[in-house]
Amino acid sequence: MKLARQFWALLRMNLEAIPARLGLVCTIVIGVTCAVAVLVSMLAMGAGARQEAMGNVSPNRATLTSVDAPSPLQSSVAQDAAPLIRDLPGIRRDAQGKPIVVFQATVFVQARSKINGAQTGFPLIGMTPGFTDYQPELHITAGRMYTPGLRELIASNKCVRQYTDFGVGAHRHMRGGDWVVVGNFDLASTVCLVFADGDTILSAFGRNTYNQANVMLQSPGAFADLANALKANPSLHLKVQHEAEIFAQNMQQLNGILNFVSYFVGAIMALAATIGAANSLYAIVDGRRRELAILRAVGFNSLPIVASVVSESILLALPGALIGALVAWLLFNGLLASPLGASFHMAVTPSLALLGLGWALGIGLIGGLLPALRAARVPVTDAMRAT
Repeated sequence: MKLARQFWALLRMNLEAIPARLGLVCTIVIGVTCAVAVLVSMLAMGAGARQEAMGNVSPNRATLTSVDAPSPLQSSVAQDAAPLIRDLPGIRRDAQGKPIVVFQATVFVQARSKINGAQTGFPLIGMTPGFTDYQPELHITAGRMYTPGLRELIASNKCVRQYTDFGVGAHRHMRGGDWVVVGNFDLASTVCLVFADGDTILSAFGRNTYNQANVMLQSPGAFADLANALKANPSLHLKVQHEAEIFAQNMQQLNGILNFVSYFVGAIMALAATIGAANSLYAIVDGRRRELAILRAVGFNSLPIVASVVSESILLALPGALIGALVAWLLFNGLLASPLGASFHMAVTPSLALLGLGWALGIGLIGGLLPALRAARVPVTDAMRAT
């Protein structure tokens, strides 16, 4: 109880003296604010990319790929397997009683950036009939849907904004022939998406296998029935994954790069803020040498002194955390970012704000620890003589 009373008395004294050393206190708060704002705003890119990519993910959709494929792009689904896949259990049927199964073939072709004229790759995705039943959230904003059997494309509005020749009526020369853009659409994605007829893609690009089969489930619970049916038929050599798993795999590389850069820069800012906080607290401790010596002389223990200085440092970091998160939200939430060929709106989420709070508390704890130990070791006689 004695140590607790000493701690609270010291902490109250420390906080009441803040107006007298406002400049040093502001140094701590500003340093923590900058560190938290930078970390949260940079992590907001990854959060925004995940939100946008997962925006239309449905538990009623699943993807079949070959068993040994590390990703759908390396998968191979034979055309003659299509009838067997359509007969699998758990698959929803459309108004005509046909199973909603869409086979997908993905190839990469080149586009020219509107910003700097550089050539970059984008996925050209071939989808067999039933695409609009499988993905009803696809909304045509201009033109029309492509016609099966013809060299026609529909491009997302992201493509129209980022690259040349993706508006309705544009012609693109690919694989020895002209392809016509007949429609533009909106669909949640971090990258440019272009769709065409699946069988036309196979023929034009000399392919004889699809990459994956996309199925609409009768319900989320039907996933287990479908998975069990695939295990019972090893001749298909297929596995099934939730749509969310596929999207998470596709986002893994982008998220890894964004998180690495965010934490690397954030760690540098945090180190600078920690050093600044420590220097300010050292100055505060040095300015209170006589006061600390008197407290030691009248019986105050070293442990409450250490705890009070560290607690003061942590409490001074809290306003910095709140201001930093607020600044990140005001300046960057909803801002369009386009790193690494992707395009999405940044998102400052409550979880990022909590992470920033934890980051600030860590800065306060580390920055206050060494000055606190110094405060507890102030020699009583030397401090009294120094004044």
